[in-house]
Amino acid sequence: MKILHVIPSISPSLGGPTTVVLNLVKALLDNGIETEIVTTNHNGSKPLDVPLYQKIEYQGVPVWFLPYFSPPMKEFIFSPAMTKWLWQNINNYDILDNHYLFSYAPSTAAAIAKWHNIPYTIRTQGQLTSWALTQSKLKKQIYSMLVERRNLNNAAAIHCTTEAEAIDVRKYGIKAPIIKLPLGVEQIAVNPQAKLRLHSLYNISPTTLIILFLSRLRHNKSPDMLIKALSLINTNCLDFHLLIAGDGELDYIDYLKQLIKSLNLNNRVTFTGFVQNEQKNLLLQGADMFVLPSVSENFSIATAEAMAAGLPVIVTPGVQLAPEIIAANAGLVAKEDVNALKLAISHLLTYPKLRQELGQNGSIWANNHYCWNQIASNLEKVYSAIINKSDFCESEVLQAQEYESINNNYKIAIPRY
Repeated sequence: MKILHVIPSISPSLGGPTTVVLNLVKALLDNGIETEIVTTNHNGSKPLDVPLYQKIEYQGVPVWFLPYFSPPMKEFIFSPAMTKWLWQNINNYDILDNHYLFSYAPSTAAAIAKWHNIPYTIRTQGQLTSWALTQSKLKKQIYSMLVERRNLNNAAAIHCTTEAEAIDVRKYGIKAPIIKLPLGVEQIAVNPQAKLRLHSLYNISPTTLIILFLSRLRHNKSPDMLIKALSLINTNCLDFHLLIAGDGELDYIDYLKQLIKSLNLNNRVTFTGFVQNEQKNLLLQGADMFVLPSVSENFSIATAEAMAAGLPVIVTPGVQLAPEIIAANAGLVAKEDVNALKLAISHLLTYPKLRQELGQNGSIWANNHYCWNQIASNLEKVYSAIINKSDFCESEVLQAQEYESINNNYKIAIPRY
């Protein structure tokens, strides 16, 4: 079989989606499945410096880059070249794997695939959460009516990574089959000197505990909630330093910096900027805990990476990986509230034995559940069933009310140590 992954952009700055498609294609190739990516040269304000209209090896995988035209709706990433390329080349592939919603490349790919009778799957990537659908609400409603609902319902399968994502798909009225497979994380070599190096790199006292926020700096990720929660902690009793790793809109970063200043946290917070590869691995191995208080987050690759690296994690229910964190006993799930978040962080800062136990649990869980090769092997079976028009086992999905009942009962467990 020959698989084509369609994604609007694989700019490094996009973080999770880029990491996912590159690592997934690598795993599929390792499993002997012929797989390619088609995307644009989009990279924020400046295009990626890559050859166009030819297949190249990019970060170890075969990629076709096509030019894009950026209209006022910059996240739409309009590309007439993508349309022409797909019409000319789509019959070279047995199945398309479309990444993302409300964007030109996957929407066009689905429509063209339907015309040519090529089956396709769709990854919604958290774009159907209640919060996400309120962003540019009218535009999305119109787009859904004209394009997206039809594309979703005509898909051979919708690939969901969490139970909550599957429920979001059903709530949206989509009847297509659902396949529930998690995403994977790369295994990183253990660096026993990571803590010492990280403290030295950012001039942090060796006795100070490091809290890591690793994500794009956007309001739905709630770094401001984290900052406010930290301002409530008694620093005479608990010594901490927050590393904020990621980039975002300059106006929002300025807001965060002003907030930090107003709360007298300047000496306890450092912005690292965008990190990747060795620098990201150093943060994951050198920190003492990971916190992501997002109001709307799908699988959260960063959280899974933190678990794999042995970090205890603190998230909010808006992170759809939260039930697995509870099942793994790998961290705490706090309500989306400053005081609840402060309590959870203070608790982990206080108990080193608990941090170690949760971190070890998370590492074991990630190694057992987030293995790219196993995920690729399971996905190959789904692809094969779709191509051969045979039945495949659709993942069971909880009823929405059952999941909401679980969601409403999140609480912070306070073990005795």
